[in-house]
Amino acid sequence: MSDRPANVFHTTHWTQVVAARGGTPEAQQALRTLCETYYAPVEFFIRRYRGQSPSGQSDDVRELTHEFFARLLEGQSLDRADRARGRFRTYLLGAVKHFLADQQDRKSALKRGGGVVIESLDQSQDAESASSHSSSQRDIVDPHAFPPDSYFDHQWALAVVEQTIAALRAEAEAAGDLPRFEVLQRWLVTPADPGTALTAARSIEMTDGAFKVVVHRLRKRFRQLITDRIAATVADPTEVRDELNYLVTAITAQ
Repeated sequence: MSDRPANVFHTTHWTQVVAARGGTPEAQQALRTLCETYYAPVEFFIRRYRGQSPSGQSDDVRELTHEFFARLLEGQSLDRADRARGRFRTYLLGAVKHFLADQQDRKSALKRGGGVVIESLDQSQDAESASSHSSSQRDIVDPHAFPPDSYFDHQWALAVVEQTIAALRAEAEAAGDLPRFEVLQRWLVTPADPGTALTAARSIEMTDGAFKVVVHRLRKRFRQLITDRIAATVADPTEVRDELNYLVTAITAQ
């Protein structure tokens, strides 16, 4: 098996979306694929913005998250997307901030009894301008305004890892090797304690040496899948290594 698809760096999901400005069926499918990874991080970001705990349940937050992605997928918000912006993660964070600020504007206008102009998710305002918008124009309910970008990035990193482990689990299940995977997965992101590893190896009827080889191969496959997921979200393959390094930083930041 090749370590990665031959075309992974030639036409990534993000470059395909940007090149077509979301106008083709292929670009729309690529955008949907990207959004699947980011649904949970966006929901957590909105939940934090609304002052709710990550473990809380709110139909309102889910409705806002659904509306954000519906508008992203159905609208023309990508018309001004710029490859120079690089990462889809950066674009999406700016878009969700603009969406939340727009929602607050609409809410404030309704309270004043006036009309409201529904804006697009066009990132004419980037992440910084959206978060630093004049208080006379953006009446944010949350006294802390938007959650820090690092919070969104942490949720993104967790989502990438969790979805990669889910993909590995699906591969193991398809190969009829799920029970062994459930034992081995504990060594994907943590160092293997020799004593614990020996006990685990015996539990799945493997020698210590064979267990180490299988863990090594599983970690290699894990890194490959994560790399492929990251590669699909950047405009330039030279950014992949930086994104991988940042993922490690983001996942340990909280």
